[in-house]
Amino acid sequence: MGADHAHGTRVRTSRRAVVATLAVLVPLALATLVALVWLWPEGRQEAAQQHAGFERLTGTVTAVVLEPCPEDAPEAPRPDPATCGKASVMLDDGKTVTMALPSAPGSQRFAAGDAVVLLHHAEAEPGTPAYQLSDHDRTSPLWLLGVAFTLAVIAFGRWRGLTALAGLGITFVLLLTFVIPGILEGKPPMLVAIAGAAAIMLTVLYLTHGFTAATSMAVLGTLASLTLTGVLSYLVIGFARLNGVTDDSAFTLGMSLSIDTQGLLLASIIIGALGVLDDVTVTQAVTVAELAAANPSYGFRRLYRAGSRVGRAHIASVINTIILAYAGASLPLLLLFSVGEQPLGEVLTTPVITQEIARSVVGTLGLIAAVPITTALAALVSSRRDPHEHDEPPGDPHHHPPAPGHAPPPSRARHRRAADQSASALPPTRSLRRARS
Repeated sequence: MGADHAHGTRVRTSRRAVVATLAVLVPLALATLVALVWLWPEGRQEAAQQHAGFERLTGTVTAVVLEPCPEDAPEAPRPDPATCGKASVMLDDGKTVTMALPSAPGSQRFAAGDAVVLLHHAEAEPGTPAYQLSDHDRTSPLWLLGVAFTLAVIAFGRWRGLTALAGLGITFVLLLTFVIPGILEGKPPMLVAIAGAAAIMLTVLYLTHGFTAATSMAVLGTLASLTLTGVLSYLVIGFARLNGVTDDSAFTLGMSLSIDTQGLLLASIIIGALGVLDDVTVTQAVTVAELAAANPSYGFRRLYRAGSRVGRAHIASVINTIILAYAGASLPLLLLFSVGEQPLGEVLTTPVITQEIARSVVGTLGLIAAVPITTALAALVSSRRDPHEHDEPPGDPHHHPPAPGHAPPPSRARHRRAADQSASALPPTRSLRRARS
């Protein structure tokens, strides 16, 4: 009869998991599909051409001839002597061209044998060079890094690693074909970011972790936390009066392309928070599912408490990761402020630092909210006990209720009393010998 009861509980749990998966997947997928169709870019990218009239070419440096650097004003920064001269480059089509080396302060050094990128202006005016040496060609190093990364992920993760790589590819495709072109065409950045994040979340999570109840709860937890992050971002940006213009790139996007820089800041916070939220929500959902499988008698309350303890430890480390990531990205700026010897109060209130602080605080609040939300959802689905049953006393985690029709097992105290009674019933000699032994 106990086996029948356990089988019935497992059936109810499986049925509940299927219903939860369908209840999450179908509405979210339909809403995301409608948003993608509505906001999909129409292909008008004339304004996004940064180098109109220039053609990008690749080639190999065959020779470099250094020359003395020109004498400029005494107060002007001196260029690197290794950047003054001319370079001969053989293009991929076999043509050889000669051009001046970039000699502005901070320009890169070029040597014979380097793979380089050139810009060709076919309609250059007389006296203006038609070819300009732009940068090193990093195609080969990037391919090598990509192959090493792929092999490492597949060797360790096997099939799961392969699905993770497929999810990463889908993420890049959505970013490059939907999010970035949609923002460049003037679509609302926040709406584009929400639709893109939802599409990435649904596709990547289910592709990587399968159509399970734990994945569905992770999706729900991510969506709820992402919504909270978006609302908090909107409130904090308005409260701190941030407009998203903190560097030349944002200024150019706002002035030349008429892009809503404040909405662009909101979109960057949402997309940036999605990656870390996926980590937290999937970890919590899988942890609760494993706890329920290892302890079938655990009810909702005990699963929630155990999962929350894991989540608190995870959040404590993730917060440090977020702060260090933002500090590392802003390290040159922090060094510049340190050289300027500005007071700390003035540094913290600059738009650049305030924006990063707002981004860190809002992302952290979203992560903190993701733990209880996802843990509660996963515990609700993973608990195998009937709703009318009560949790076991917290002091005895190994106590299990007896199956119907069976006598409860004797406790340790009853075992000791029975042993004492047996010892007292023995003859004196045997009792004394037993006591000595």
